[in-house]
Amino acid sequence: MKITALALAFMVIAATTYAQKKPAPPVPKGSVTQPSTGVNIPSGVSTPANYLIGPDDVLVVVFWREKEMSSEVTVRPDGKISLPLLNDVQAAGFTPEQLRVQLTEAASKFIEEPTVSVVIKQINSRKVFVTGQVTKPGPYPLSGPATVLQILSTAGGLLEYADAKHILIMRTENGQSVSYKFNYKDVSKGKNLKQNIELRPGDTIIVP
Repeated sequence: MKITALALAFMVIAATTYAQKKPAPPVPKGSVTQPSTGVNIPSGVSTPANYLIGPDDVLVVVFWREKEMSSEVTVRPDGKISLPLLNDVQAAGFTPEQLRVQLTEAASKFIEEPTVSVVIKQINSRKVFVTGQVTKPGPYPLSGPATVLQILSTAGGLLEYADAKHILIMRTENGQSVSYKFNYKDVSKGKNLKQNIELRPGDTIIVP
């Protein structure tokens, strides 16, 4: 009986030791999660540090410890966003970091030591416009450097009866409207490449 009891005790101790040494299950891969809140922050789009938020841009605002205040918002035409508790906040004209500081200061009136993140999910404010004799006239996002020829290609190219030699690019500089000439036939043949200027947000390409 003593031998049986001793053997049984040894088996219990061995089983307990094995259970303690059993490795923890692997953590599944996925988006990074802040431990105390379970809030996921999207990666967003790549922008330079000095990028200024504009109307129609889509932002993700995350309050780490106040999940109910977090929101995905679109900047309104008046440049503001609406957030729970904070109501209307000016966003256009600020960098994401400047907006984060502004939201942190505003939220500190209601909650203690708020931690805020601002991510640009989608850029819609940087646009150029193509009108006239092209396949797909309308606004086009300018998320990076782009020339006249590149945007015309994005717009589907010129229609059959377009006046390819007398295209105009309209731009506002220092409050004044200025125009640049663009000869599609020359540029497409590698001539007068200076006409193929890099476009700026708000430019309008007119194809007669």
